[in-house]
Amino acid sequence: MRIISGKHKGKRIIAPKKLPVRPTTDMAKESLFNILNNSYYFEDIALIDLFAGTGNISFEFASRGTTDLVAVDLDYGCIKFIDKISKELNFGISTIKGDVFGFLKKSTLKADVIFADPPYDLSLEDFSKIPELVFKNQMLLEDGVLIIEHSKHMKLSKLEHFSTQRGYGGSTFSFFESTPN
Repeated sequence: MRIISGKHKGKRIIAPKKLPVRPTTDMAKESLFNILNNSYYFEDIALIDLFAGTGNISFEFASRGTTDLVAVDLDYGCIKFIDKISKELNFGISTIKGDVFGFLKKSTLKADVIFADPPYDLSLEDFSKIPELVFKNQMLLEDGVLIIEHSKHMKLSKLEHFSTQRGYGGSTFSFFESTPN
Protein backbone atom coordinates (compact mmCIF):
# COMPACT_ATOMS: atom_id res chain seq x y z
CA MET A 1 0.00 0.00 0.00
CA ARG A 2 1.08 3.57 -0.47
CA ILE A 3 0.16 7.00 0.85
CA ILE A 4 -1.40 8.92 -2.00
CA SER A 5 -1.13 12.54 -0.87
CA GLY A 6 0.08 14.88 1.82
CA LYS A 7 3.31 15.05 3.79
CA HIS A 8 4.25 11.44 3.01
CA LYS A 9 2.92 11.32 -0.57
CA GLY A 10 4.23 8.27 -2.43
CA LYS A 11 5.47 6.51 0.73
CA ARG A 12 5.12 2.74 0.38
CA ILE A 13 4.16 0.85 3.51
CA ILE A 14 4.61 -2.91 3.58
CA ALA A 15 2.30 -4.66 6.03
CA PRO A 16 3.23 -8.06 7.44
CA LYS A 17 1.64 -10.83 5.36
CA LYS A 18 0.23 -12.56 8.43
CA LEU A 19 -2.27 -9.77 9.24
CA PRO A 20 -5.92 -10.79 8.69
CA VAL A 21 -6.71 -7.84 6.40
CA ARG A 22 -7.91 -6.73 2.97
CA PRO A 23 -6.56 -3.17 2.55
CA THR A 24 -8.56 -0.62 0.56
CA THR A 25 -7.08 -0.45 -2.94
CA ASP A 26 -5.13 2.63 -3.95
CA MET A 27 -7.68 3.38 -6.70
CA ALA A 28 -10.64 3.22 -4.32
CA LYS A 29 -8.77 5.19 -1.64
CA GLU A 30 -7.80 7.92 -4.10
CA SER A 31 -11.41 8.22 -5.28
CA LEU A 32 -12.69 8.38 -1.71
CA PHE A 33 -10.27 11.15 -0.79
CA ASN A 34 -11.20 13.11 -3.92
CA ILE A 35 -14.79 13.11 -2.61
CA LEU A 36 -13.76 14.05 0.95
CA ASN A 37 -11.44 16.78 -0.30
CA ASN A 38 -14.50 18.76 -1.41
CA SER A 39 -16.08 18.68 2.05
CA TYR A 40 -13.32 18.81 4.65
CA TYR A 41 -10.09 20.52 5.60
CA PHE A 42 -8.20 17.48 6.83
CA GLU A 43 -6.22 19.53 9.38
CA ASP A 44 -9.47 20.50 11.13
CA ILE A 45 -11.25 17.17 11.50
CA ALA A 46 -11.41 14.19 13.81
CA LEU A 47 -11.39 10.64 12.42
CA ILE A 48 -12.42 7.30 13.90
CA ASP A 49 -11.19 4.38 11.77
CA LEU A 50 -13.17 1.22 12.57
CA PHE A 51 -11.86 -2.22 11.60
CA ALA A 52 -8.64 -0.30 10.92
CA GLY A 53 -6.62 -3.30 9.75
CA THR A 54 -3.27 -2.07 8.42
CA GLY A 55 -4.14 1.56 9.22
CA ASN A 56 -4.19 2.39 5.50
CA ILE A 57 -7.02 4.94 5.84
CA SER A 58 -5.68 6.43 9.09
CA PHE A 59 -2.25 6.91 7.51
CA GLU A 60 -3.78 8.71 4.54
CA PHE A 61 -5.71 11.10 6.79
CA ALA A 62 -2.62 11.68 8.94
CA SER A 63 -0.43 12.40 5.91
CA ARG A 64 -2.99 15.02 4.85
CA GLY A 65 -2.78 16.78 8.22
CA THR A 66 -5.42 15.16 10.41
CA THR A 67 -4.09 14.94 13.97
CA ASP A 68 -7.20 13.77 15.87
CA LEU A 69 -7.20 10.10 14.81
CA VAL A 70 -8.40 6.95 16.55
CA ALA A 71 -7.97 3.51 14.97
CA VAL A 72 -9.94 0.55 16.35
CA ASP A 73 -9.24 -3.09 15.54
CA LEU A 74 -9.60 -6.41 17.35
CA ASP A 75 -6.36 -7.91 16.03
CA TYR A 76 -3.29 -7.27 18.19
CA GLY A 77 -0.97 -7.57 15.18
CA CYS A 78 -2.88 -4.84 13.35
CA ILE A 79 -2.78 -2.50 16.35
CA LYS A 80 0.94 -3.17 16.84
CA PHE A 81 1.60 -2.43 13.14
CA ILE A 82 -0.42 0.83 13.21
CA ASP A 83 1.44 1.94 16.36
CA LYS A 84 4.81 1.15 14.72
CA ILE A 85 4.10 3.08 11.49
CA SER A 86 2.44 5.94 13.37
CA LYS A 87 5.56 6.33 15.49
CA GLU A 88 7.93 6.07 12.50
CA LEU A 89 6.02 8.73 10.54
CA ASN A 90 5.21 10.89 13.59
CA PHE A 91 1.45 10.61 13.05
CA GLY A 92 0.16 10.38 16.63
CA ILE A 93 -2.64 7.93 15.84
CA SER A 94 -4.35 6.63 18.99
CA THR A 95 -5.16 2.94 18.80
CA ILE A 96 -7.76 0.88 20.60
CA LYS A 97 -7.52 -2.90 20.56
CA GLY A 98 -11.02 -4.20 20.88
CA ASP A 99 -14.21 -5.39 19.28
CA VAL A 100 -15.63 -2.60 17.12
CA PHE A 101 -19.24 -3.31 18.14
CA GLY A 102 -18.29 -3.18 21.83
CA PHE A 103 -16.43 0.07 21.17
CA LEU A 104 -19.45 1.58 19.38
CA LYS A 105 -21.75 0.64 22.26
CA LYS A 106 -19.57 2.29 24.93
CA SER A 107 -17.62 5.07 23.24
CA THR A 108 -18.19 8.73 23.98
CA LEU A 109 -15.84 9.84 21.20
CA LYS A 110 -17.15 12.05 18.42
CA ALA A 111 -15.70 12.61 14.96
CA ASP A 112 -16.28 14.42 11.69
CA VAL A 113 -15.53 11.26 9.73
CA ILE A 114 -16.07 7.71 10.88
CA PHE A 115 -14.72 5.16 8.43
CA ALA A 116 -15.58 1.48 8.77
CA ASP A 117 -14.04 -1.28 6.68
CA PRO A 118 -15.44 -4.48 8.19
CA PRO A 119 -14.81 -7.93 6.75
CA TYR A 120 -16.79 -8.21 3.51
CA ASP A 121 -18.38 -11.48 4.67
CA LEU A 122 -20.12 -9.80 7.62
CA SER A 123 -23.89 -10.34 7.58
CA LEU A 124 -26.26 -7.54 6.56
CA GLU A 125 -27.52 -7.59 10.15
CA ASP A 126 -24.00 -6.88 11.46
CA PHE A 127 -23.37 -4.24 8.78
CA SER A 128 -26.60 -2.50 9.84
CA LYS A 129 -25.42 -2.33 13.48
CA ILE A 130 -22.62 0.06 12.49
CA PRO A 131 -24.79 3.05 11.45
CA GLU A 132 -27.38 2.12 14.05
CA LEU A 133 -24.85 2.42 16.91
CA VAL A 134 -23.02 5.46 15.45
CA PHE A 135 -26.26 7.46 15.21
CA LYS A 136 -27.82 6.12 18.41
CA ASN A 137 -24.73 7.26 20.35
CA GLN A 138 -24.45 10.53 18.40
CA MET A 139 -20.83 9.90 17.48
CA LEU A 140 -20.78 12.20 14.46
CA LEU A 141 -20.06 15.89 14.87
CA GLU A 142 -22.18 18.42 12.96
CA ASP A 143 -21.95 17.81 9.19
CA GLY A 144 -20.12 14.56 9.90
CA VAL A 145 -20.25 11.44 7.77
CA LEU A 146 -20.05 7.70 8.36
CA ILE A 147 -18.48 5.83 5.45
CA ILE A 148 -18.74 2.05 5.27
CA GLU A 149 -16.63 0.13 2.77
CA HIS A 150 -18.20 -3.11 1.60
CA SER A 151 -18.47 -5.55 -1.28
CA LYS A 152 -20.40 -4.38 -4.33
CA HIS A 153 -22.77 -7.30 -3.61
CA MET A 154 -23.83 -5.92 -0.19
CA LYS A 155 -26.71 -3.42 -0.41
CA LEU A 156 -26.90 -0.88 2.42
CA SER A 157 -29.13 1.71 0.72
CA LYS A 158 -32.22 0.73 2.75
CA LEU A 159 -30.53 1.48 6.08
CA GLU A 160 -31.50 4.58 8.06
CA HIS A 161 -29.33 7.66 7.45
CA PHE A 162 -28.07 6.29 4.11
CA SER A 163 -27.14 9.15 1.80
CA THR A 164 -25.28 7.87 -1.27
CA GLN A 165 -22.82 5.26 -2.46
CA ARG A 166 -19.90 5.06 -4.86
CA GLY A 167 -18.49 1.90 -6.37
CA TYR A 168 -14.89 1.20 -7.37
CA GLY A 169 -14.19 -2.25 -8.78
CA GLY A 170 -15.38 -4.84 -6.27
CA SER A 171 -15.66 -2.25 -3.46
CA THR A 172 -18.41 0.19 -2.59
CA PHE A 173 -18.38 3.13 -0.19
CA SER A 174 -21.77 3.84 1.42
CA PHE A 175 -22.17 7.27 3.01
CA PHE A 176 -24.45 7.91 5.99
CA GLU A 177 -25.34 11.34 7.36
CA SER A 178 -27.56 12.73 10.11
CA THR A 179 -29.69 14.49 7.53
CA PRO A 180 -29.36 12.52 4.28
CA ASN A 181 -29.96 14.32 0.99
